[in-house]
Amino acid sequence: MAGPASDQVASVDAPGSGAADGLPWHVWPLGSRLNEAGRIEVGGCDLVELAREFGTPAYVYAEDDIRTRARAFLDAFRARRERFEVVYASKAFPCTAAYELLAAEGLSCDVASGGELHLALRGGFDPSRIYMHGNNKSEAEIAYAVESGVGHIVADSFDELERLERIAPGQRILLRVTPGIKPSTHSYIQTGQIDSKFGFSVEEVPRAIESIRNLELRGLHAHIGSQIFELEPYEKLVEVLARLGDYPLLNLGGGLGIAYTREDEPPSIDEYVDTLVRGAPEHVTVLCEPGRALVGNAGVTIYSVGTVKEIPGVRTYVAVDGGMSDNLRPMLYGSRYEAEIASRPGGADVCTIAGMHCESGDILVRDVGLDSPRPGDILAIPATGAYGHAMANNYNAVPRPPVIFCKDGDARVVVRRETYEDLTRRDV
Repeated sequence: MAGPASDQVASVDAPGSGAADGLPWHVWPLGSRLNEAGRIEVGGCDLVELAREFGTPAYVYAEDDIRTRARAFLDAFRARRERFEVVYASKAFPCTAAYELLAAEGLSCDVASGGELHLALRGGFDPSRIYMHGNNKSEAEIAYAVESGVGHIVADSFDELERLERIAPGQRILLRVTPGIKPSTHSYIQTGQIDSKFGFSVEEVPRAIESIRNLELRGLHAHIGSQIFELEPYEKLVEVLARLGDYPLLNLGGGLGIAYTREDEPPSIDEYVDTLVRGAPEHVTVLCEPGRALVGNAGVTIYSVGTVKEIPGVRTYVAVDGGMSDNLRPMLYGSRYEAEIASRPGGADVCTIAGMHCESGDILVRDVGLDSPRPGDILAIPATGAYGHAMANNYNAVPRPPVIFCKDGDARVVVRRETYEDLTRRDV
């Protein structure tokens, strides 16, 4: 692939993956293509062959996609200022292999629980470059963060400030601010509006700062939401936080949206970073926390088709061997996805992809065009790299899928498939 990293992220122009075949390649991992057999390849690996080798359902990631996007964020900042930090919002994909990869690329990391902290440390992140988030951290989690040498804890409330003063005197902290900004995104992933469980209101910040006695306040943090396509709210965010004081660190959160469907056109990483840094003083270190924007389009979930049910004049259901246990977002947020038969991409048969769980609402994709789906086909849903593995569950006692990293035609399992024995392993 030619051109700088940020250009690679903006458009996929690997050989064989152009728009001429009518497929929305911008939602697929960078470098995805149709191979000589007419099958979809991700990371140089044929999805049909991956299904044969590793089974389905499975999360498949193009390793180089994640690296390219990480470098694009770093390059975008380097081109604009000296003081910055790119922090992986790891709730999007809390997987040891992903932590290892992004730590090696030079990113910092944010975690939102003791479990994510454990994985980040296991993945090799320097604890001094970890930011601990959460609106209700337990005393045990705070103690674990302090014992581990976590660089910064993001204080979320007056109760938490009291806990930190008692448990972690001398700890470096940021204050999480609720800036009163409401972006255009699903209400469940808006976090910056006044009515939010997160952070201090703008009016409360001076009182919070005054209350600090034995902690080192290093800066302010705000996160306005996720899957955001408009940049204006970030301009407002910089203005709001700048008015609250001059601190070494200004953490503007994440939220940059990605393309899930062929109609989606999110801002580029360059445009996003340019907006973040434009209003920030040069002496301040600007932080952003991409999660979905780093891993979302890097991942594809593959399934096997089990049954095809046609209701004449109503709908054709294509049932797969997964569903709400491996991708909860369509049920939780009404999220939309693309889908293809891996061996016959394209097609105009309008179908609804149903999961295999005992819920009528277990629908992965509605009204998508497929090419004559039939039992045994391998179906692929792109842009599942964020919040698929992270939200995976054992509903109907279904074992969770494996995670497979692909690079240059080689595939490796980085998280194994759960077994039935795993379902009883915690029984006492």
